[in-house]
Amino acid sequence: MQDLKVTLIQTSLFWEEPQKNLAHFDKLLDRIEEETDLILLPEMFNTAFSINPATCSETMDGPAVAFLRAKAAERNAVIMGTVMISEEDGFYNRLICAFPDGRFETYDKRHLFRLSDEFRIFRSGKRQLTVDIKGWKVFPIICYDLRFPVWSKNTWNDGVYGYDLLVCLANWPAIRSDVWKTLLAARAMENQAYVVGVNRVGNDGFGAWHSGDSMALDAKGHVLFAAREGAEQTHTVSFSAQELKLFRDSLTAGMDWDHFTIIDKT
Repeated sequence: MQDLKVTLIQTSLFWEEPQKNLAHFDKLLDRIEEETDLILLPEMFNTAFSINPATCSETMDGPAVAFLRAKAAERNAVIMGTVMISEEDGFYNRLICAFPDGRFETYDKRHLFRLSDEFRIFRSGKRQLTVDIKGWKVFPIICYDLRFPVWSKNTWNDGVYGYDLLVCLANWPAIRSDVWKTLLAARAMENQAYVVGVNRVGNDGFGAWHSGDSMALDAKGHVLFAAREGAEQTHTVSFSAQELKLFRDSLTAGMDWDHFTIIDKT
């Protein structure tokens, strides 16, 4: 497993204006000068967090998914972002993981926010996703998922961990920024994995202010990078495969993790 370079893009978003957001991210992605392996965009990067599918949803053949796939090829890097997707059975807040070779994987948000109508309008995801990037097992979740440690619990089996990096893409309001930062650290420590949280900045269409507070943490919960509060910022951080192995070898908590099964009652 080689070291992994991850680029976080913390930015404001245009409310329910997909064309403006795609043009904005096109410029931001073009400004990344150093080589990177994985680029992370905030939740619903093309519309901001909306519960208006009539205006904001698209199919898997739509412009936002095509944009992610095209930019992944152009940047020769994996890119993750979430999009409001329309399927025959309903709407999904879907994370698209686009690879440079044209492949893509998807993850549908499992936990739908109950302080908005997201849980009424969207369908909940049924499965987790782990993708391989340069030998790293990367486990993505979306915003509210961060509050549910069972869903994101790492596994250990005969010395092999379920994942090495947890990624959370979010539109997390500033009023709960302390919770955001605390949960990111908790997920790192309890799962002995690197964690990256990418959040937006600015006001959304509901008037909620977002301070960003995007960050990268090591498996001990130490902050390796913290974005400037309320500011647009693009930053690339390098994760050390050797440091992760040394830490896991020195603290073998994974051997004592509880085994359990998640039962879907939805």
